[in-house]
Amino acid sequence: MRKSETERQYSLDASSLLNDAYRALKDPVKRAQYVLSHEGFDIGEQRSKDVPPELLEEVFELNMLMEEMRSGGDSARSQLEAAEENFTNMLADVDHQLQALFEKYDQARSRDVLAEIRGVLNRRKYILNLVGEVQKTLAPVAHAPQPTL
Repeated sequence: MRKSETERQYSLDASSLLNDAYRALKDPVKRAQYVLSHEGFDIGEQRSKDVPPELLEEVFELNMLMEEMRSGGDSARSQLEAAEENFTNMLADVDHQLQALFEKYDQARSRDVLAEIRGVLNRRKYILNLVGEVQKTLAPVAHAPQPTL
């Protein structure tokens, strides 16, 4: 028996919705954003002034290294590459923390756990921004073509 076009479209739409939901729930960051927003938590953009306290010293040093690199001091390159690796490792740790917190949330459905998840998510956003800034600073500068004489 053939389904009507309306029924087929309904089936396609429902399948698409289920696939999107599965992808969101499988990804710890997307899941955190969805659950937090659904539970009324503000998940707006991380502001640059909201430096996680445990990163203050590293961010200060990183800013100095990036400024040196932007000023033409290639001697900071190896330190910036090490910082990029360190922050990338921090991202992996944060993702594991999110997984663990969601396991805890799945058992207790506690707003306190959601507040912890929000804090970890904000920390992740901040670290991700740092990785982006380091990568941008390390990227080779495109030289403008020299005029021919």
